[in-house]
Amino acid sequence: MNTSFNINRPVNSDWAMKLNIDDYPVVVSQKVAWGDMDAYAHVNNAVYFRYFETGRMVYFERVGILSYRDETNIGPILASTSCDFLAPLTYPDDIKILTRINEIKEKRFNIQSVIYSETLDKIVAQGNGMIVYYDYTRNITCHIPARISRSINKLECA
Repeated sequence: MNTSFNINRPVNSDWAMKLNIDDYPVVVSQKVAWGDMDAYAHVNNAVYFRYFETGRMVYFERVGILSYRDETNIGPILASTSCDFLAPLTYPDDIKILTRINEIKEKRFNIQSVIYSETLDKIVAQGNGMIVYYDYTRNITCHIPARISRSINKLECA
């Protein structure tokens, strides 16, 4: 059975454009913490990956990935990640972490994250993560369970 599908929503390449939050099914709001900043008086580059992780985990909870992993020992593993830093983020600020999946294949999916600064009123970072489905008992990759694919499709196409 072919469980692949493409949601066909590329990341907006016009970073100065106003963000359409409706394009992202998961939106997490949080404050930039003073401790997120580094000696150069802006948020440290490694912190953006924590922000992406926050959005990713909320997404996983909403589609049942974490509960399925707990039940079966089959779940996601982050295979690769990237970030384009578009503008420096500083304290104080309120940010939105926006997350969506744009492509699903039989054993993997690509998750996109955007960090939006309320103070700057623009996108300050955009990242991607390649998630591979993994059987933690057998230590091998595996197909994304149909239940999870359906749940992702339902969330993304709602």
